[in-house]
Amino acid sequence: MRATVPEPQPGDLIEIFRPLYRHWAIYVGDGYVIHLAPPSEIAGAGVASVMSALTDKAIVKKDRLCDVAGRDLYRVNNKHDGKYPPLPANKIVQQAEELVGQEVLYKLTSDNCEHFVNKLRYGVSRCDQCLVHWPVRATVTCWGGIHQHPLQGSCSAFRIQVIISCVYYTDLRVG
Repeated sequence: MRATVPEPQPGDLIEIFRPLYRHWAIYVGDGYVIHLAPPSEIAGAGVASVMSALTDKAIVKKDRLCDVAGRDLYRVNNKHDGKYPPLPANKIVQQAEELVGQEVLYKLTSDNCEHFVNKLRYGVSRCDQCLVHWPVRATVTCWGGIHQHPLQGSCSAFRIQVIISCVYYTDLRVG
């Protein structure tokens, strides 16, 4: 028997499982989500989201959840409800709708899609993918040889940044 997936409710956080990281959106009802995307991203082009590591701007977009998720799995994940009281759903949706179409600052470690949705739901900008911060050096083996990339942090976003900077990598070791 297949487990039933809870239907998202307006104001819910949606976690989308991309291959190298988690993309986040806020559900606003009728099958739509609001999320951050690079200016050139097409809804559902999950790999294009990885390219957001190369830009410092994002567009607040409203798209169908099925288009944003594409073939990637997703779930409702209001994981901080026990720590922070969520704002009323109508206020979350209203604030999100008011931002649609705006270009906003985007930083992989301090202003990304997870920060964005947590700020809307809880009033707190927070990203669990980027909570661990210590100096890290990544070694990337690619077709051009072995490269050392100093990183400040160990979040999955940094792995994406290293992989993008060395497109034809064959091995990545962080530590």
